[in-house]
Amino acid sequence: MANWSAGYVVDVEYTHGFYQELTPSLLGFLALLQGVQSPDLSASPLNYCELGCGQGFSTNLLAAANPQIQFHATDFNPGHIVGAQNLAQAAALKNVHFYDDSFAEFLGRNDLPDFDFICLHGIYSWVSPENRRMIVEFIRRKLKPGGLVYISYNTMPGWASMMPLRRLLLEHTAAQGSQLSGPSRVTAFLDLVDKLGTLDTRYFANHPKLGKRLEKLKSHNPNYIAHEYFNQNSEPFYFMDLAQDLADAKLTWVGPANALENLDEINLTKEQREFLAGIDNVALRQTTRDHIVDQQFRRDIFVKGAVRLSSQQVREKWLATRFALSAKGGKIPREVRGLRHAVKLHSGIYDPLIAALEKGPRTLREIMAEPVLAQAGFNRLIQALTILVALGVCHPGLPEHSLAERKLQTDRFNRAVADESRFERKFSYFASPVTGGGIAADRISQLMWLSLHEKEPDMTRFVGNVLSAAGQRLLKDGKPLNDAEHEAELRQRVAEFEQNTLGVWTSLGLGAPPQKSPEQRRLRA
Repeated sequence: MANWSAGYVVDVEYTHGFYQELTPSLLGFLALLQGVQSPDLSASPLNYCELGCGQGFSTNLLAAANPQIQFHATDFNPGHIVGAQNLAQAAALKNVHFYDDSFAEFLGRNDLPDFDFICLHGIYSWVSPENRRMIVEFIRRKLKPGGLVYISYNTMPGWASMMPLRRLLLEHTAAQGSQLSGPSRVTAFLDLVDKLGTLDTRYFANHPKLGKRLEKLKSHNPNYIAHEYFNQNSEPFYFMDLAQDLADAKLTWVGPANALENLDEINLTKEQREFLAGIDNVALRQTTRDHIVDQQFRRDIFVKGAVRLSSQQVREKWLATRFALSAKGGKIPREVRGLRHAVKLHSGIYDPLIAALEKGPRTLREIMAEPVLAQAGFNRLIQALTILVALGVCHPGLPEHSLAERKLQTDRFNRAVADESRFERKFSYFASPVTGGGIAADRISQLMWLSLHEKEPDMTRFVGNVLSAAGQRLLKDGKPLNDAEHEAELRQRVAEFEQNTLGVWTSLGLGAPPQKSPEQRRLRA
């Protein structure tokens, strides 16, 4: 392992994931849920920083969808930064800047602005105590008053049973020899998991949840496993300790960066909620809650100088917030499941609300102009929208002005992403100029989108030709399909895309230039 790595995994690339919680519009929505003022996304210019950006895909996507914000991101693995810069160049992004600095080097720069957002996903649990001090000092110096911090990290007590096993597995893996490559280490690690599972160990018997956790681990990307388990430093935190660390940077906790965790009614029993309500100290209350739910991973929002909005200010901000669906109404679940309860969504509210949003992005003020929804009342609509956001099928959006500018930039970015899909499954999200964030897009859907932008008359043939040129074809049950099966499967996927996805994507600003209808294309084919 390279000397500059400071015990961090650098011989295995991190994944090319997108993490919704990094999205400025979503962070603003979650702050508003707590009645806390956040940076005004209609103001310009704003500055955003991601510490430990990995492959930089999230940063690039957010830069594409938010041209009013200047993005700065660092990751000290130069291989990650080269890839991030290549994508930014392919998408012609002018508002994103990447650095291969360590946290100490980044802290020492004198060419960075002060930031409205500083975000870090997972990295705080994976670096040394010295690097954590650098992160806190960077936030202290560079976050503007009123600025938000998003931080996610491994949490106690959920990791309590895993940490001793992690140590054992790493020692066994290391004993097999330093000549093992990164992928080979992951394979050896998972083989040991299987072997230990057959030995009827008292440790597993005394920690019955470990078996399911380890089984689930096998489904993860091997690169993710390397970064989650193989770093020299790996420390889960009690919330109260992390909150104390960030208090040194003058930060105050706002709330969870996860809409579902705001819904205690479905996550906790009545007795648990009452017990927590009797704890005045916020840090102690959250740490106690983590023990109640056996929390393994937290996503939190902090602010430098919490401004509590009046009820009227909160109402006006809610009324001005736009919302957009990312799924067709008929595909949206009519039930939300928490840790304790599942709740059926009331058709009298959700059906007309979803129908209103299916017409296109709407502000809450526009939603309440519908008579049936006005009768539901402001507070019930806030709750309903929060649940839809928690389900991942609805997204708070950006103001309508400057949409055309945002679409020009997201079109370039999405084209760069889709062009990569000609060769491999690399990226799984497009950028939306409506939400300012990412929209899930698998490889085949990206190729279908690409066919529309290239005005190809036969979408099925286009996707099939791209896969054939790459020497690939669709699989079923792990086996390649024959020619007839392959074409039939592609035609079915195209039909599903046209029926369930294309209209939604158009509402989200992902539409292609005007062209022939699906029926006209099929007739021509």
